[in-house]
Amino acid sequence: MNSTTTKDTSFYTETSAKSRYNKLVADRQPYIDRAERNAKLTIPLLFPKDTMTASTDIETPYQSVGARGVNNLSSKIMLALFPPNEPFFRLDMGQKAKGQLEQTGSADVDTKISQLMGIMENDIMSHIEASRYRITINEAVLQLVDAGNALLFLPPKEGGIKMYRLNNYVIVRDGIGDWIELVAKDNISYSALPPEAQACMSEGDIEPDKNCEVYTHVYLDGDTYYMYQELNDTVIADSDQQFPKDKVPWIPLRLRKMDNESYGRSFVDEYYGDLKTLNSLSKAIVELATLSAFALFLLNPGSTLRPDKLKNAQSGDFVRGKENDIVAFQVNKTADLNVAFQQAQDIQSRLSFAFLLNSAVQRNAERVTAEEVRYVANELEDSVGNIYSLLSLELQLPLVKCVMAQMTAQGELPDLPQGTEGIEPKIVTGMEALGRGHDLTKIEQFLQACAVIPDFQQRLKSGNVMMQIGTSIGLNADELVMNDEEYAAQQQQQQQMALEQAAASPVAQGLMNGGASGGQAPQQK
Repeated sequence: MNSTTTKDTSFYTETSAKSRYNKLVADRQPYIDRAERNAKLTIPLLFPKDTMTASTDIETPYQSVGARGVNNLSSKIMLALFPPNEPFFRLDMGQKAKGQLEQTGSADVDTKISQLMGIMENDIMSHIEASRYRITINEAVLQLVDAGNALLFLPPKEGGIKMYRLNNYVIVRDGIGDWIELVAKDNISYSALPPEAQACMSEGDIEPDKNCEVYTHVYLDGDTYYMYQELNDTVIADSDQQFPKDKVPWIPLRLRKMDNESYGRSFVDEYYGDLKTLNSLSKAIVELATLSAFALFLLNPGSTLRPDKLKNAQSGDFVRGKENDIVAFQVNKTADLNVAFQQAQDIQSRLSFAFLLNSAVQRNAERVTAEEVRYVANELEDSVGNIYSLLSLELQLPLVKCVMAQMTAQGELPDLPQGTEGIEPKIVTGMEALGRGHDLTKIEQFLQACAVIPDFQQRLKSGNVMMQIGTSIGLNADELVMNDEEYAAQQQQQQQMALEQAAASPVAQGLMNGGASGGQAPQQK
């Protein structure tokens, strides 16, 4: 490594990145097995086996609840974390920047920085949308729901974003869950390799159409992440890089955090039993229904009726035979089929609630109030609220910092005034938005309950209510609602104008009366 380290890093560099990858594969295997198992009952293409090719036939499940649930839950997570046409973060000055700004004592600098931060927020969101990050992040969220793990990589110089499935990387975390090492594997054709990587190949191994395994090793040393790439156990020239701890372009994701485990657990893991049972019942129902629909007639062996005579008979023909000579074959499993169908319906209802399917929000009744629907919907959202809290820390915040690093390296962000560095992103969606939604519900319930009190309007602090409503919906109400001083000044101005109008009224009335009498001045006695 060409970078200076603060401690012995031979633990990470004494073997090749490929050897390190192969050593950590054993710890990852149970999570791979669960991911493949979950995909079979939901969306098989999300996590196929490594041996699967384009010509491999995929066995689809006998029910669609798993696929609908995974797609629906991932869509709700995406909408909560990355709402369309709305920034999921805002830039705020950290303590260091605020201290530097207070030393300047200039209000113009404060206003300029606020304007620049607004411009930067819009530029970052435009960059995210234009670079189609949302598509790749949605794929990663699907992997999280089904497999529990995914890895994102945002090259700081080249730009863009790439997603790795669990079977293409290994990771090591410390005791508190922070990752300290990862090795990612890429399969790239020789013709697509850069010249520095092609130089690592011997002439006998060069095949233009053959995929080459490139390993990227990233490890933490102090407050710095170090990265290098290998091909054929040879470090690729100029691949050594280092990044600050809070701006590393690798974002390993997990859905459920487990203590003392380097990998996370998926949402499907929690409901695998119901999905497996529903799939078995659905298979049994389909097979039994197919058997019941099979038309077969039984002929009495001692009957004089010939089957070909009956088969070729026309309507109205006479055929020699007895009424009971032919009996239609029946399975007579209707009761058993109903039991299996009812059990499948119960399991499907439970899974619909778990995966936040819209059909589960409204109960089966003739009259369902809007309040009841909203209450159930909030309960369902609360059940997955802990997902938002983890993804806010491990997805949203690192993503903004990586995008800012990309845009800074490419010169797409405006420069801040000298001495005011330290702008920090703050997440405003996900778990925080969920909490603000509860605050708005409480405010609405409070106003509705107190509306029956006679002097409620006179005792209500309308300004504070409007400010809290704006905060609960994520709106900066300071720019829309007057504060107490501004409101008092406006009231005083209106009162002054009313007094001036009242004082001017008698004068105006006198002028009007004088005009009505011909404009003659009163005579003096």
